[in-house]
Amino acid sequence: MSDSKSMGLFARYLTLWVFLCIVAGIGLGYLFPSAFHALGGMEIAHINLPVAVLIWAMILPMLLKIDFTSLHEVWQQRRGIAVTLGVNWLFKPFFMALLGYIFIYHIFASYLAPEMLDGYFAGLVILAAAPCTAMVFVWSKLTQGDAQFTLSQVALNDVVMVFAFAPIVALLLGFASVTVPWDTLFLSVLLYILAPVLVAYFWRKHLLKQGTFDVVLQRLDPLSMAALLLTVVLLFAFQGKEILQQPLVIAILAVPIVIQIYVTFGLAYLLNRKLVVRHNVAAPSALIGASNFFELAVATAIALFGFESGAALATVVGVLVEVPVMLTLVSIVNRSKTWYERGIV
Repeated sequence: MSDSKSMGLFARYLTLWVFLCIVAGIGLGYLFPSAFHALGGMEIAHINLPVAVLIWAMILPMLLKIDFTSLHEVWQQRRGIAVTLGVNWLFKPFFMALLGYIFIYHIFASYLAPEMLDGYFAGLVILAAAPCTAMVFVWSKLTQGDAQFTLSQVALNDVVMVFAFAPIVALLLGFASVTVPWDTLFLSVLLYILAPVLVAYFWRKHLLKQGTFDVVLQRLDPLSMAALLLTVVLLFAFQGKEILQQPLVIAILAVPIVIQIYVTFGLAYLLNRKLVVRHNVAAPSALIGASNFFELAVATAIALFGFESGAALATVVGVLVEVPVMLTLVSIVNRSKTWYERGIV
């Protein structure tokens, strides 16, 4: 099956696949809690190893498509880069702080335990201050985004994150300082960027030399899609018991997260259109801007507030919301391509 046909099939039944995976994940997590607790415990520096393997299966096909000799040309897409950096660091964390203040302390305050409000608010802020690293390769692939741009933008975001993450979180939460879980940050960069890029670079050279590049890519695409759906199952299975025990709290925390993702995406997408950025750059630019680095967020919340804190729960809800909501944005990007391109001709 060709890349376009497999993408079309996946996109056409996107809502159904995701819904079935969410239901399956919650059900399996509830029925077999010990098994998924064991899988969830297989982690290093708060990075779950089974999920990491699945992410590798998702991102390698895209990385293989990158012509690493032409990465210097990414500077031509500096408008898309500027949009992503702007929404990630100048808009998203502050907008989430506003949403958290409105929803946690006012609209839903009477439905939440008073002693948990500060923790929930902190978790939301931490989540929004950590831009995504790994999954953005998947979103870009599903929208036929520019692979070179995506890799360069993710690498640049990681550099900025080293310097900006802690000060922004400290500013918004009123802390004197924030202890960043550097092991999680650096391991994720190694695991999700440096290592797969090196593997893709040498594997690509080998496949091109052997003349089997296109054949291998076609075989990897179904595996990539299966890994994405299995990731949804795992993420919801890990928290299946929690979802069924605290459905109202989970739903309440999901509201500002979902609003933040959609608004941030919409702002970035429209700014790219206004700046006449190509669709295959605007798509990953907007999706990178909207998504979150949930491993770093969870690790930071646990380090600052503890495993059983409201902050940790809020970041976990971010994990649950991230994949299904981002997949809906992928669908919006693909369906709006004609509309978008009419505006930049």
